[in-house]
Amino acid sequence: MFGLYASLHIYVKAHMIGPGMARKKNRRIALAAIFRALADETRLRLVNLVADREICVCYFVQILGLNQPKISRHLAYLRRAGIVAARRQGRWMHYRIVLPRDHAAASVLQATLAHLKEQPVMKADLAKLTFACCEPEGFALPSRAPQPSLVQIEAR
Repeated sequence: MFGLYASLHIYVKAHMIGPGMARKKNRRIALAAIFRALADETRLRLVNLVADREICVCYFVQILGLNQPKISRHLAYLRRAGIVAARRQGRWMHYRIVLPRDHAAASVLQATLAHLKEQPVMKADLAKLTFACCEPEGFALPSRAPQPSLVQIEAR
């Protein structure tokens, strides 16, 4: 069993941070995280849908036609990048946009959101969301699913 692993040479370098040695978050890391998070079409569609509102995951599943675990994985990626924030209400998770503290990263996100509003696929997603909000019976959402609500974009 260990024969396969015995031939591997794995080295681990310990990295310790003491009390007075806080990690520095620099602009390159913030920008790199933003660009990585926005480099996927599914994540762009999610960001477009929450651009100016708070939305429950069940709406993402219906509008994008993807399964819930995949949607949740992409939303977790966006949360780690500092682009979206989550709020739990009972068993429902609601997501909204938050602007990064870094000015350059916030500018990139705002420019991306403005650009997405002009794309045909993104407009179609927003139209589906409007239809779901106005006529929920047109979508097979779980009973008592909360309606999306408009929110102000907040800075982190």
